[in-house]
Formats: sequence, C-alpha cells, structure tokens
Amino acid sequence: MTTVAAPNLTGRLINVLLSIRPLFNWAKGQARQMMIRRAAEIGVDWLGRVEALMAQDLAAELPTVQNPSLVYPDYYLRPFHAYEAGNLSWEAATEVEVAAYAVHARIWPEAGAQGDARLRQSYHQVLQERIPASPQRILDLGCSVGMSTFALQDLYPEAEVVGLDLSPYFLAVGNIRAKEQQRQVQWIHAAAESSGLPAASFDLVSACLLFHELPQSAARAVLAEARRLLKPGGYFALMDMNPASPVYAQMSPAILTLLKSTEPYLDQYFSLDMAATLAQEGFTDITLQPNTPRHRVLLARAC
Repeated sequence: MTTVAAPNLTGRLINVLLSIRPLFNWAKGQARQMMIRRAAEIGVDWLGRVEALMAQDLAAELPTVQNPSLVYPDYYLRPFHAYEAGNLSWEAATEVEVAAYAVHARIWPEAGAQGDARLRQSYHQVLQERIPASPQRILDLGCSVGMSTFALQDLYPEAEVVGLDLSPYFLAVGNIRAKEQQRQVQWIHAAAESSGLPAASFDLVSACLLFHELPQSAARAVLAEARRLLKPGGYFALMDMNPASPVYAQMSPAILTLLKSTEPYLDQYFSLDMAATLAQEGFTDITLQPNTPRHRVLLARAC
C-alpha cells in the first residue's frame, strides 16, 4: 500500500531537533511567516482579511455553536499549525482561510490563489465519478471554518450538509461565513470519533484534510465512527496528503522541519495503511486515487 513505513534518518533527526523547545518555537514561527509571505506573493491580504474577521462580534457567535460540556481529547490539546493553543483560539480560526490559500498555492505552479479551489474541485471530481447517486445527507468531518462544507453544498445543492468540528472557534467563524453567503448549515461541536449523531443517518461522510492531523488511535476511531454513521451502501471519502507522493520524499530537510513543526502527527499519518484500516473497520469497495501531485482520495462503501 502507499505508506511510508517510518521516518528516515533525516526525519528522525528532525524529530529530535523539534523536541528541543526553543528550536520547535523557532521553526513554527518561521513556518507561519513563510505562509504570510506566500499569501502576499499570490495577492492574498493575510493581515487585512484577518483584521476584518476580528472586527466581527466573534464572542457572540461562540455560544451559538459551542457544546460547553465537551471534553477535548488529549491529542487535540497540542500546538498545531504554529499556534500554541492549537485550533482552540481566535487567531487560528481567523487565519484558516488565508492559510489554505497560501499552502495550496504551490500544488500546481500556475495555480496561485486558485490552488485551494482547484484542490477541492479535484476531490469532488472523484466523488462525482465514483458515487453513482447524489447523496441526500452528508456529514463533513473536521469541517474547520466551513470551506469544505460550503464546497460540498455547491457540489450537491439538493443535499443536507452537516459540518462537525472540535473547535468552537472554527465553527463560529464558519457560522459568520454562512450568514454572509446566506447559507443554512447545521454545525456540530464534537469529536469526529465521538459525534453523538444517530447511527445510519448519512449517505456520505467526507473528511477533507483531516487525517494528517490525527494520531493513529484517533484515526482508527474516526473510521469506526464514520462506519457507524453511514447508511448501508453509503460512502466514506477522505482527501488528504499522499504519503506516496515524491514531493514529500524529495522535500528538503529545511522545509520538512518547518512542516513537521506545525503537524505533530505527520509521521503517524504517513505510516498508517489507510486502505487496510478501512477494510478492518468493515468498509468494502475501497479505492485509492491521487487527485493532485501531493494528495490522494480514498473512497469506501459501507456494507
């Protein structure tokens, strides 16, 4: 299968260096500044867009989406994406969109600010080619601020699309964006591995760019939960980084260090045989298809 068994010598050395707190802090700061510079290069006003979101009454949105009794899993309470508080902060939530534009700008050399939209389109093309009937009820796992949720609504305009995420800050920003675009979305503040939603209640469960942020134990639990939530014959789809891509194998040690400083579970994701794990959780008709030079789509059906 398309997996990387374990970090090579360079990867292990980088892991050791990142275990030194001052070096880790320096690396994640450099990673963030690199993304801000890249956004400027492609014409995205990172600071201006974030300032406009911060000017919204964010605090008023939080209780409309937050489950105050939710207990966060330990793996989620780590620094992510150069933020000390990880995804549990307004800084992270207000920078998701601009960061996506910056990160995905170089998937294709000519893409620029359209790289993110092109990435999602490449995922949706696989769904349309391989799912025979349009799903009527869709769950977007790890929906973040709703970029993937809104894209699924556009792809399947007749479907009910539900967005689920662990960060109430992300969901609050998603709610603001939904109002701006006059969209109706049901947001669920819950863990993807413990949604609390009824069994067999969705035709499609989608996870867009979620699994590289999970340790293997959580990834397996999310797949089990997705299987529980799907109707018989329903589909599970994930789109994420492709461990078999030569882009990652050929990445320079400096860039790999910056990447790992913002993605604490990357080695676990790269070493997990996702197709085999899907089979172990009871999925059938499992297909794997690269959709960009860096990403892949896995699609599987619930019995």
